[in-house]
Amino acid sequence: MIMKMGLSERGYTTTTLIVMMTLFSLAMLAVAPSIQQEVQRQKELEAIRRGEEVAEAIREYINFYQGTRLPSSIEDLLEGLPQGTKRRQILRPSAAIDPLSEDGKWLLVGPESPVLRKFARRVQNHMGGALPSSENVHPNILNQVGVFITSTDTEPDESEDSSEDTDLGYSELRTDSSPFVGVVSQSRAKSVIAYYGIENHSKWIFTPLFRGSNATTINFNQKKIPENDSLTVPIER
Repeated sequence: MIMKMGLSERGYTTTTLIVMMTLFSLAMLAVAPSIQQEVQRQKELEAIRRGEEVAEAIREYINFYQGTRLPSSIEDLLEGLPQGTKRRQILRPSAAIDPLSEDGKWLLVGPESPVLRKFARRVQNHMGGALPSSENVHPNILNQVGVFITSTDTEPDESEDSSEDTDLGYSELRTDSSPFVGVVSQSRAKSVIAYYGIENHSKWIFTPLFRGSNATTINFNQKKIPENDSLTVPIER
């Protein structure tokens, strides 16, 4: 009788354990998407933090050379700027790595890239129709970027919420040996969080442009620049 009770108890314990393991597995399956989403969210936040650091380093580089030259590679930023007999660091090595790209390399966005122009348009839409100024960046660069942004024609009915993974000109971007005013990830995936209302990694441009307190409204569909208007954004004097 005692032996029978022991077998019965062991059977009950085994059954209880199986039920508990099954319930635990179901619970893990239920929360798995949330865990994956949170992991992705943290990775994207880190990408934004690093991208913002790169943008600030670009600004320092441009202003140091008074707008006469642009960095041509991430290495230019990592080398820092001359300061006496030494060099001043403007970019941490960790920020030079894109956490969303497989090889960790940022794509370099030039001042006349259609990708930059598209980003400016999205920022303006996100800010309620007013494009933030870029008074913290040297005017020489603003002249070059401003003329391009206001003079390039696009289709009037172009949708800002395009389902395309990338924008026109994205496939032409390089990871080195190309003068740039911003960087963008090689990832083409949709994002969990929004950056300036944008939910696609390939459309997050990290640049020192369009960050000022002043703002202006740009007609992105005009085919030429109005007379006596050489700058895209106002500069505080």
